[in-house]
Amino acid sequence: MEAKIGMIVRSAAGRDKGKFMAVVSTKDGFVYLADGKERKLGSPKKKNVKHINFTKTSVDIDGLTDKGLRRILCEFTGEE
Repeated sequence: MEAKIGMIVRSAAGRDKGKFMAVVSTKDGFVYLADGKERKLGSPKKKNVKHINFTKTSVDIDGLTDKGLRRILCEFTGEE
């Protein structure tokens, strides 16, 4: 599967393993991910596509704030 902007993914490797994040951008086999808390939309985490698992959900991130992103990802994690 190919990563597209706005997709919700789950980290499969690294320090953030198991966390849900949104794809902010893609470039050369890497994705830039944000969760709205530790990784803000303004400074996303660079991650290799091999180290993420895709979900079937995607969101529109145009005009989305960090707080709004946290609310969306809250549905996946069950946390507040």
